Amino acid sequence: MAAEGSGDLNGLKILVIDDSKTIRRTAETLLSKEGCQVYTAVDGFDALAKIADHRPDIIFVDIMMPRLDGYQTCALIKNNRTFKDTPVIMLSSKDGLFDRARGRIVGSEHYLTKPFTKDELLGAIRGHVAR
Repeated sequence: MAAEGSGDLNGLKILVIDDSKTIRRTAETLLSKEGCQVYTAVDGFDALAKIADHRPDIIFVDIMMPRLDGYQTCALIKNNRTFKDTPVIMLSSKDGLFDRARGRIVGSEHYLTKPFTKDELLGAIRGHVAR
């Protein structure tokens, strides 16, 4: 049982894909305190191998990344039979209607604007995980 937090996220496997070390570290710190197992990836290509290896319960993906952006990464996840039902939450510093719509088109379930608060991060997870 996690020392802090309510424990309802204890043991949840979460992948955070972001080219920003600060965002990865912040999310990892917040989620680890809630008892989550957190994996991180620096871009979409890095993430695809980690998704296959760790089979996360929920995935956060930044939209703007080099090589394979968040939209492309989400589309690849959602087009895979094994992972199509894994919730994908888009992360972006832009809060535009177009970005949200494009995220929905490729299959993301939720959209968080950076910088996010601890409550926003945990709320996004709780909204997609039935425990």
